[in-house]
Amino acid sequence: MRLTRQTNYAMRILMYCAANDGRLSRVPEIAAAYTVSELFLFKILQPLVEAKLVETVRGRNGGVRLAKPADQISLFDVVRVTEESFAMAECFENDAAECPLVDSCGLNSALREALNAFFEVLGRYSIADLVAARPNMRDLLGIHFPEQHALAG
Repeated sequence: MRLTRQTNYAMRILMYCAANDGRLSRVPEIAAAYTVSELFLFKILQPLVEAKLVETVRGRNGGVRLAKPADQISLFDVVRVTEESFAMAECFENDAAECPLVDSCGLNSALREALNAFFEVLGRYSIADLVAARPNMRDLLGIHFPEQHALAG
């Protein structure tokens, strides 16, 4: 299975917000960190907001932040929101009635088992796990807190 670019960047938005420790993250900053267009990120944010994975704050000092703790957002939660189809083969699609084996096919059941295993693994990992895997995540993303600047000066 290949995840879409939208899912990839949805996870990256959430990782950025998690690394930002509850502070509001601005879309231009996130876009710059990942070298992707702001417009693309705004499109991805809509389903994340609807699913209550992120919340937005409007205004001059607004931005986005996680709507719940990063350890409570699984990778499966993100995939479920951002992927349109989990059809691994034609027989997973709605018009599979053309196949005479649709209800008794060994391939169909094997692929369904594989897909369920994929979902189960994604469910074991959270956004917090991804951020914790890289102790220098903030540096890699260019996130600097005001107190970090004060200490450096």
